[in-house]
Amino acid sequence: MFGLLNLGSLLLGLIAWICPVINLIKYKKHNNRNWVNLSFISMSACAISICFQIFYNYHLVKISDWTALIDTTGALVFVVSVFLIVSIILNSINLLLYRNRIAK
Repeated sequence: MFGLLNLGSLLLGLIAWICPVINLIKYKKHNNRNWVNLSFISMSACAISICFQIFYNYHLVKISDWTALIDTTGALVFVVSVFLIVSIILNSINLLLYRNRIAK
């Protein structure tokens, strides 16, 4: 059951990266009015994905699986950091592009 948290985290992570990419692809179209919605979905999926990882670590602590926790924490910190930075960069690019379009 708790293994599904990792799968859910992975799927939500993909959603968090795909939504801003869709916004970038649709940038050339002048009628893309749902870019704010996709950016909100992206950041929400990012937050929930990280939350799933915290829940999984809590599960490992609760069952006292210290070796699994020790083995996976370093990689988890690195992956979550990269994931969060890329999500913020992609959504920031979208914000800058669409903000300039609206300002014109």
